[in-house]
Amino acid sequence: MSTARPAASPKLVGALVGGLRILRHLTDQPSPLGVTRIARDLQLNASTCFNLLRTLVHEGLVNFDESTKTYSIGLGVVELARGALGQASLVRLVQPELDALAVRHGVTVVMWQAQPDDRMILVHVAEHPGAVRVQMTVGTRMPRFVGASGRCLAAFSGLSRTEMKARFAALRWDRAPSFEAYWKSLQQVRELGYARDDGHYQRGATVLAVPVFDASGQPTMTIGCASFSEQMDAGRTRALVKDLQALAQRLTRSQGRA
Repeated sequence: MSTARPAASPKLVGALVGGLRILRHLTDQPSPLGVTRIARDLQLNASTCFNLLRTLVHEGLVNFDESTKTYSIGLGVVELARGALGQASLVRLVQPELDALAVRHGVTVVMWQAQPDDRMILVHVAEHPGAVRVQMTVGTRMPRFVGASGRCLAAFSGLSRTEMKARFAALRWDRAPSFEAYWKSLQQVRELGYARDDGHYQRGATVLAVPVFDASGQPTMTIGCASFSEQMDAGRTRALVKDLQALAQRLTRSQGRA
């Protein structure tokens, strides 16, 4: 008769287990949840649940929407699972933040992904009912260097002035800028960290865009927003650029670039 004792259960850290349960629960939800709902779903003490959520928000693993007092999964989880996630997963994860940005600023927000064939593809559109509508759908393909997003990709392409001039000649715009103005704008993108297109790609619309870099320092995606040119004053531009750059920086870090 065996007298061997069964293996002892591992001693678990309650707070860590609770935090991981919250992360898994938020990942499974189609929409953000409030702290009361999360505590009820997971049978956690409300105060404990609030403290765990506050810690997860601080660490960037969970997003908190101040206006609705709700929580959703954050980009920080990408940093923890970078090797297992491709860009398609990254896009799905960032969609709530793109949608929230569109609502907060009353603009159309778009996300483009660079393609190897000198094109870029639209991977997400977040619209606000009162925003200018750029008639595009997910899956739309465009020449890589056109518009504000194209300027972000062109600015860090490493192409010479001669090479860029040849690429520029093939681009189609509503109201094409001169090559000199376009070339100068690329330097401004490198200096300021964002691009602006004032009605050149689409007449009457001002588009702002920021680049997202991969681990090697190449811009692989862009986040942009569009509004009526007459509504894009200096104050609104500053606020939009600040939020776009903050999101782009988090996405860049999630892909392994400091």
